[in-house]
Amino acid sequence: MKPEIAIVGGGLAGLSLAHHLHRAGVDFQLFEARDRFGGRIKTLIDGDAGFDLGPSWFWPGQPRMAELVQHLGLRRFDQYSAGQICSEDEVGRVHRGMGFASMEGSWRIAGGVSALINALVAKLPHARLHLASAVRGVSRDGAVTLQTGKHITARQIVLAIPPRVAATLTYAPDLSAAQMQALQGIPTWMGSHAKFVATYDRPFWREMGLSGDGISRYGPLAEIHDASGPDGTSPALFGFLGVPAQHRQGQSDAIKSAALDQLVRFFGPEAASPRKTACQDWATEPETATDLDLKPLHGHPDYGLPGVLGDVWDGILRFGSTEVARDFGGFLEGALAVAEDLANGIVRETRG
Repeated sequence: MKPEIAIVGGGLAGLSLAHHLHRAGVDFQLFEARDRFGGRIKTLIDGDAGFDLGPSWFWPGQPRMAELVQHLGLRRFDQYSAGQICSEDEVGRVHRGMGFASMEGSWRIAGGVSALINALVAKLPHARLHLASAVRGVSRDGAVTLQTGKHITARQIVLAIPPRVAATLTYAPDLSAAQMQALQGIPTWMGSHAKFVATYDRPFWREMGLSGDGISRYGPLAEIHDASGPDGTSPALFGFLGVPAQHRQGQSDAIKSAALDQLVRFFGPEAASPRKTACQDWATEPETATDLDLKPLHGHPDYGLPGVLGDVWDGILRFGSTEVARDFGGFLEGALAVAEDLANGIVRETRG
C-alpha cells in the first residue's frame, strides 16, 4: 500500500477531501482513529430518526454545504422557529415571550448531519477507508505510523484533525517550536462543548405556542432548541450544557436528571418522560479535544492557517481541519472549504 495521499481523520473535512480526490482519480488512503466516521458529527438514533449530537446547522450563504446536500440527494429543512422563546433567570424562574428564535433562518439536514457523512462514505471505495486506525506519528519521508506499529508511506500527508490533536502526534523530524505553538494555539471548535438531546412522542411545546428555543442563566442547559425532524416529525429538544467541562466529568446521571428538570420548567410535565436521551461530551474525546480545550470559548475564534504551518516539510505535510479554513472556520462549510482548497492544490500538482 503506497497511496499518493494519506488522509488522517475521517470527519467531514477528511471525507470531503477523499471525495474530491476520488473523483479526480488521485489515489488515497484514509485513516480514522474512531470506530465510526464523522468526527464531531454524530447522531442519536431513535427508531428511524437521527438527532445531532454535534453540529446541527448550516446557513444561506454557505454554498458548498448547499451544493453537497443537493449532490448527495439529501433534504434540507428550516430550523423550527415559530412561537415564543423561553428564558430562565439566575434563580430558575422561567419567562416566556422574551426575545427571538436565535437560529431562525438556519437549515438542518433530514436524518441529521450524519446522513451527509453516510452518503459520502457510500461514494468512496471502502478498501481505502480504515476505521479504528489511530495514527501516532508522521515523518518527512511520507510515512504514517499507526498505533499498531504498521507504517504506510505516501507522497503527501494531510492531517484532517483538530490542530491541537495534531500537536499530540510525533513528528520526524520534530516540528519547530513555532509550529507546535501555532498548532496548540488554535482552539478546537466544540472542543469544550457538551450537548443533551431528549426525544419525545409529540412536539408538545409547539402545541403550547413555544418555539423550543430557550436561554438560561440557571442551567444546566444554557441554550435550548427544537431538534425535531422536518414538519415536526420525530419530536425532540436539545440543549448545550453551560456546566464547565472540568465539572461535568463523572456527573452524567446528575446532569441528565437536572436537564430533564429544566425542560419541565420550560415546557411542562410532559418533558419529564422522553423516549430516549443522550449527552455527548466532546471534551472527553481525545480524538476531538485536549486539555487545552477544557476552557470554554467566549466567542468565535479568528480561524485560518497560520503562515508557519503553510509549507511544512516542503509541502509533504498539510493541515486540513475546519479550524484552518480560509472561509467559515469552525463551521461545516469551513470543513468543505479547506478540503476543496487542498484537493485543488493536490490535483494541480499531480497533473503538473
